[in-house]
Amino acid sequence: MSGFRFVGFAGSWSAPSKTRALVDQAAERATARFGGSAHVFDLTDLGEDFAALSHIEKPTERTQRHLEALRTADALIVASPVFKGSFTGLFKHVIDLLEPAALQDKPILLAATGGGHRHALVIEHQLRPLFGFFEARTLATGLYASSSDFAEGRLVSPDALARLDRAIGQFAPYIPVKAEAVSQPEPLRA
Repeated sequence: MSGFRFVGFAGSWSAPSKTRALVDQAAERATARFGGSAHVFDLTDLGEDFAALSHIEKPTERTQRHLEALRTADALIVASPVFKGSFTGLFKHVIDLLEPAALQDKPILLAATGGGHRHALVIEHQLRPLFGFFEARTLATGLYASSSDFAEGRLVSPDALARLDRAIGQFAPYIPVKAEAVSQPEPLRA
């Protein structure tokens, strides 16, 4: 299991960011539960020149490293802040740079953040169809967290944390079980 790789992507340009905090916590909890490693990044990690990138063939080394992490991950945690009822444009720009087969059969935890609860269905109406195009395996439980679910830059709402843990648990069928050494019985002596 030590080779299992979670990659978290927060589609936020803000710093500090509730979306990044949510993805960080999800990655921490996923690796604590299942082992493996996590690589987490957000739009600021891609650099200012990322927005002008029009083809996957021409990314900077820094952008390429994060896009390659998305493509080679065993499981993804993706989140976007809600902007005008949907994910952000630059979040979608990252996804647009991936080949259609890049996320096929990859388990993905979907999450979103917003100022209030009126945008909670963004996961079902925006994110799930987007990743359905890629034939990804979106987990049944998504997590929408509003500003009131955070304190001091961390997700603290007991209900939101319970939902996050439920979603993380849904990665289990996708994580290889490490075979335990089977003890051999002692040979019988006559």
